[in-house]
Amino acid sequence: MITKVINRRLVSEDSSIREALSEYPEKIRNILIARGIRESQELEYGLRGLIPPSQLLNADVASVHIFNAIKDNKSILIIGDFDADGATSSALMMRALTMLSAEHVDFLVPDRFKFGYGLSEKLVEFAASKKPDLIITVDNGIANHRGVAKASEYNIPVIITDHHLAAETLPDALVIVNPNQPADDFPSKNLAGVGVAFYLMLALRSLMRSNNWFHDNNMDEPNLAELLDLVALGTVADVVVLDKNNRILVDQGLRRIRSGRACAGINALLEVALKKIEQCRSNDLGFAIGPRLNAAGRLEDMSVGIECLLSNTPQQARKIASRLDHLNRKRRNIEQDMLQQANQDLAAYFEKHKDLSEPSGSSTKKEDVRPTTLCLFDPKWHQGVIGILASRVKDKINRPVIVFAKGEDENKDQQSIIKGSARSVQGVHIRDLLALVDSRNPELITKFGGHAMAAGLSIRESDYEKFAKLLHEYADEIMGDEKILDEVLTDGSLNDSDFTLSFARQLKSVSPWGQGFPEPIFDDIFEVVSQRIVGEKHLKLILKKEALTIDAIHFFFDEKLKIEDGDKVNIVYKLDVNEFRGNQSLQLIVDQIIVQEKV
Repeated sequence: MITKVINRRLVSEDSSIREALSEYPEKIRNILIARGIRESQELEYGLRGLIPPSQLLNADVASVHIFNAIKDNKSILIIGDFDADGATSSALMMRALTMLSAEHVDFLVPDRFKFGYGLSEKLVEFAASKKPDLIITVDNGIANHRGVAKASEYNIPVIITDHHLAAETLPDALVIVNPNQPADDFPSKNLAGVGVAFYLMLALRSLMRSNNWFHDNNMDEPNLAELLDLVALGTVADVVVLDKNNRILVDQGLRRIRSGRACAGINALLEVALKKIEQCRSNDLGFAIGPRLNAAGRLEDMSVGIECLLSNTPQQARKIASRLDHLNRKRRNIEQDMLQQANQDLAAYFEKHKDLSEPSGSSTKKEDVRPTTLCLFDPKWHQGVIGILASRVKDKINRPVIVFAKGEDENKDQQSIIKGSARSVQGVHIRDLLALVDSRNPELITKFGGHAMAAGLSIRESDYEKFAKLLHEYADEIMGDEKILDEVLTDGSLNDSDFTLSFARQLKSVSPWGQGFPEPIFDDIFEVVSQRIVGEKHLKLILKKEALTIDAIHFFFDEKLKIEDGDKVNIVYKLDVNEFRGNQSLQLIVDQIIVQEKV
């Protein structure tokens, strides 16, 4: 539907920066400079380079309360979130507190269909039945004023650990540990929820060490680095920016996984995803393990995913991982059904506006009739999958998309509530757009939250058409004369000498790649030698560039794409090392194919 414009990254001509990175080949040097790297030290990922936990506001205060709870043999309840970051945060807290000699620690994660997100009042009422002496939230809580107040009614103190943006007022919790709260000068604002939890446990261990706890109790000081596999998984799966601090956490976690020192649950999830443990990389965490963990929270209960990460034996872990794999397959089937309906809705929209998109004059350009924003709703859609569907449609039309599904009746008038999941594109801050709708129409949105690229909200079903209309109008107002650009940034073309296993391995050596530190992506003109469909919906290609013949694969390609042998194509791609039966070969992972017009 969209023809992407290739826009190469600009590189710095600063000679001092180039000298600082002189150990790298010119192409890799340009790639690093384009990502903000200015010296080779920024690519050193030893644990000594981590920002000290003492710099995280309130980590010391929270540690005192947790230490007192451990000493007094109090009951601690971890309350997490139902995504991969929440699952890894919960598992890390459970493992770390047990390693630090807590004897009564348990976890609770909300069922999204019964309790909704975060520390809700309903969830606190349920948690109170477990009679905890202390609640510690992970990856949630910063916006749950009523939940914290409800816990206070039960005389249960709450320690909040979170990483989401704070509102104008903070919950009245015992302590809040969040690098994004006001007055916190922690240098990295990009910690995932699991990163915040890990930092708090480091601070707790430091406090216990200074109080001679380990010596007095005749126990070895636990090595919390053993938990970095969980930190890496949650950090990548939550798509937070990989600044240097996060890259250290991810790199160290990946090293543990590849060396066979990960927890049984992560190993089992890699196995069911048919990924080799010794070759695990950040993409495997984000696209193989993350979706399988998230499937539990989307379709059933994230406690299944947490139990997998807490498994003590490979046998137990494999059994649960198989269940998660089954849930993920079920999720994909549901997603495909929903996507089919969404595509029909899109087709109907463009059919309605085809007179604008197909002008009679052959020399006249087609008018772009894509809406500034798009809302979709079907009462049959599954609430747990609407976020994925919104992302798929957003990628298809390059516009902000909000997908709605039926929710529970939760407002005072018992009107039918629908819940929406929003995904946006560069140039449209979706949370700010929702905030504008809310400020001008205070009764329209019952609740919302999120950030620039993703958000969630609830509205009355009867207000759906009104909301969709206003969202579109306000987006047009905010955008003004600006346009949403159909561009993809690449690192340019490669020389023939760069199409080697050696160059691909050099690229891997400066990883981990991820959000804010994107994996290098290139574009070149190739000739299609041959093509065939393999697996489910993958296009296997043999491409030619000058004297080179190169293998390539396009996963889940658009079946409407028409390519013939001999066509000239502009391909946007990544370099990959493919291993088959013990042999390694260079392979291109195709991101987009743009067929060149024939002369």
